[in-house]
Amino acid sequence: MNKKPAKNFRWLGKNILSLGLVSMFTDLSTEMAYPIIPVFLKEVLKAQPLFIGLIEAIAESTASILKTFSGYISDHLKKRKLFIFIGYSFSALVKPLLAFATQGWHVLMVRFSDRVGKGIRTAPRDALIADSSKHAYYGRTYGFHRALDTLGAILGPLVAFIILSLSQQNYRLLFGLAIIPGIIAVAIILFGVKEIVPETKRLLKFSFKKFDTRLRVFLVIMIVFTLGNSSDAFLILRARNIGVSVALIPLLWLAFNISYFLWSYPAGILSDRIGRRKTIFLGFLIFSGCYTAFALNHSSFLIWLIFIIYGLYYGFTEGNLRAYVADLTASETRATAFGIYHAVVGITLLPANLLMGFLWQRFGFQTALVLGASLSLISGIALIATGRILSNKG
Repeated sequence: MNKKPAKNFRWLGKNILSLGLVSMFTDLSTEMAYPIIPVFLKEVLKAQPLFIGLIEAIAESTASILKTFSGYISDHLKKRKLFIFIGYSFSALVKPLLAFATQGWHVLMVRFSDRVGKGIRTAPRDALIADSSKHAYYGRTYGFHRALDTLGAILGPLVAFIILSLSQQNYRLLFGLAIIPGIIAVAIILFGVKEIVPETKRLLKFSFKKFDTRLRVFLVIMIVFTLGNSSDAFLILRARNIGVSVALIPLLWLAFNISYFLWSYPAGILSDRIGRRKTIFLGFLIFSGCYTAFALNHSSFLIWLIFIIYGLYYGFTEGNLRAYVADLTASETRATAFGIYHAVVGITLLPANLLMGFLWQRFGFQTALVLGASLSLISGIALIATGRILSNKG
């Protein structure tokens, strides 16, 4: 692994910057609404925790199947930009429909449709980022992308707080205005993203034999971890249970995302220097500690600190998990590999969210959260224990 620093941001090409901006505006749109959705469901539409978990499970898991297909088709056709454009456009158009929801299943349909768009675009986008970068800089490249993505997640709750404050908590107005940054993201794709055709043979037939054994073992570890990593909507509900007001929920989410933003790029640089596994292990360890703290804490003051530390987990893992998948795949199968990775994680979210909702409703939040902390710790240990199999190339 090349441990020399990338000077003067020479690794930062137009595609990487443009895709980062696309994710920033899209996440601005998403995070204007996302922190409020569980509150809207529970307090306006009177949905129960199990149903909220069901919505997240169906939306994320069913749509995740598309990530495999879109990744494979992208490799087969050797096209990335088309799928990126379709996916982001679809999400931008359906998200504002939350403004018209009057029943829980309406929210389910919008969330599902939004995730379909994500399923179409994610694998080709992650592959195009790798195609637009050098292997030695994957960590900082994906870290930079996640940082801009998270900058949108910072601006989203801030905009939501302003809109809710000025409109006397008009949720529907907030949901409707989410279309504006989504349209900006689509425009950037049209005029700022350039197709890069991999100089490889077209992928004709899918086979797991084409993928590195280390990638397959890594996917098993991610299944175990994801079973305990349910939707963050439950953490927002936990904050409400402790006593955080609805008006402050967007600011709490803002604090979390600022932490995520500040750590994404440095954690990417760190992984380029010390390796992906060690950096991801630190992220899993932070996750385990945070979930334990969410379970044991009863202070509305301390919940802010826990959410800030929780942002470190995202910073240490989100970009580096993608960089690790890129490390272990060749260009001709990269979008397919990303599709499989995202699909495995997304499909596992189905039982993860249902399990969290069931345990929370039946046995209480502490049992549900401690299970998540335990599975994260087990996954981190497994990641280190399989070091020889999962060691980075070079």
